Amino acid sequence: MDERRRGRKQQKRASTSTEEVSSIEWEVIKTTEQEEDLIYRMYKLVGNRWDLIAGRIPGRTPEEIERFWIMRHGDTFADKRNERDDDRRS
Repeated sequence: MDERRRGRKQQKRASTSTEEVSSIEWEVIKTTEQEEDLIYRMYKLVGNRWDLIAGRIPGRTPEEIERFWIMRHGDTFADKRNERDDDRRS
């Protein structure tokens, strides 16, 4: 009987695992100026509690807010932003 339970638990673990996606493959999240301002202000108040921040912005999920924040403040994306800005200036 214990073997059957272990087998079920292993099956559950295998079925709930999610495939990871590289952050480099993320699409840019388009936000309005008001949304960006609210995200920055809320981040100062509550930190990285993305669910609370997303609850203040209709139609946004916590995952979108976190991705927006990482893309704006992450080192990996900073290099890409700088390259894009340099291309626009040329």
